[in-house]
Amino acid sequence: MHSPSTPELSVGEGVPPAKIVVRELRKEFRTRNDTLVAIDHISLEIDQGAFFMIVGPSGCGKTTLLRILAGLDTSTSGEVRIAQENPSKPGNSMVFQGDSIFPWMTVWDNAAYGLRMRNRPQGEIDEVVGHYLDRTGLTRFASAYPHQLSGGMKQRVSIARAFANDPEILLMDEPFSALDEQNRTLLQEELLRIWDETKKTVVFITHSVDEAVTLGDRIMVMTAQPGREKALIDVPFERPRLVLELRARPEYGELVYSIWSQLRDEVQQARIQDEAMELK
Repeated sequence: MHSPSTPELSVGEGVPPAKIVVRELRKEFRTRNDTLVAIDHISLEIDQGAFFMIVGPSGCGKTTLLRILAGLDTSTSGEVRIAQENPSKPGNSMVFQGDSIFPWMTVWDNAAYGLRMRNRPQGEIDEVVGHYLDRTGLTRFASAYPHQLSGGMKQRVSIARAFANDPEILLMDEPFSALDEQNRTLLQEELLRIWDETKKTVVFITHSVDEAVTLGDRIMVMTAQPGREKALIDVPFERPRLVLELRARPEYGELVYSIWSQLRDEVQQARIQDEAMELK
C-alpha cells in the first residue's frame, strides 16, 4: 500500500491542532533479494511552534523520517498530515548535515536564495537577509564565498538561509555533527536565540543526547532498525535557555542519563546489526 507522503491541509474545521500529525508510518526499501524496513508504525503529533528532537542509533531511519516529512521521499504506508497556515509561504526548509550551501554564491546570495526563488521584492530581501546575517554574526562576511569560510560559518549560512526563507516548518538533519565542541555549542546558542524570536516549528535529528536536551521541548527516542518509537520525553526546562548554565544544573544531567540509559540498548543492537551485515 502506498500513500502520499505529505498532503497539506489548510487550517480549518476538522484539522487537528497539531502542526504535524504522523499516523502508522512505515517505509520499506526493496532490494534484489530482500525487503528492508527502515521505519515501522511511527505515530506522533508535533505542536505548532514546538522544538521536536529525534535521537536514535545509526541506521534507525531518522533521516528517512525527516525526508518523508520534507516531501523528498514517500512512505510505504501510513500518512503524514501538515496543517499549512499560509499557502504563500514555503511549507518547510531543510538544513542538512555538512556543507549544503552553493559554492558559487556569496554568503548574502546564499541567504537570499529562497526569497529570490519566491520572487519577493528586493526591499524585503534586503531587510530579511540583513536581519538574519546579523543574528548569525555573518554581516562582515556578506561578500565572502564558501571556500573562504570555516565549517561553523558555513553552517551559520545554512541556518540564516533557512530562517530567511520563512518556512512554517524547519527540518534539521544533524546540522552540527561535523563541528568541534566549541563551535557546536556556539551554534546551539545562536539557534536557540533565533528560535526564541521566530517560534518556528522545528524537527531536529541528532545523535547527541546532550544536544537533544539542550534544544528540545520533546524528544523521541527511536529503536534500532527498524526504527520505531521507544520513548517520548518532555523536556521540563524553561525558556529562554543558556547552554552552559543549563548543562551545569543537576536535573539536566539526570535527564541526559535517563535518556541515554534508554538509548544504550538500541545503540548496542545497531552495532550487532552492522557486524552481521559485514559478515554477509
